[in-house]
Amino acid sequence: MIVLNRFRVPEAQTAEFQLQARAAIEVLSNREGFVSVDFGRNIDEPELWTISTRWINVGSYRRALNGFESKMVVVPLLSLAIDEPSAYEDPEHVGPNLSRGAGPR
Repeated sequence: MIVLNRFRVPEAQTAEFQLQARAAIEVLSNREGFVSVDFGRNIDEPELWTISTRWINVGSYRRALNGFESKMVVVPLLSLAIDEPSAYEDPEHVGPNLSRGAGPR
C-alpha cells in the first residue's frame, strides 16, 4: 500500500518543514508494517514537496498513526498536507468503495 502526501511549503518555511518532515519520517520508519519512504521536492515547482511511504497493508499505516509519538510528531505534519486522497493500492486489491457496515447486496 502506498501513502502519498503532498505539501505546499513557502520558501521561508522550507528549513522548518524539512526538520518536521524528517522527524515524522523517523517516527513512521520505526512502525510495524513500514516498508519504505521517499521524501522529495518538486523540480519545476520548488514549493511542492512529497512524502511517499509504503506499508504492508492499510491497517499497518493506520496503526502507525496511533500512539503518543505519532500524535505529537506525525499528525501535526500531515495536517499541513494538501487536502486530497492519499492512500493507494494495487488495483487488484481495491474493491468497490462501500460505506462502513454496507455488505454485499
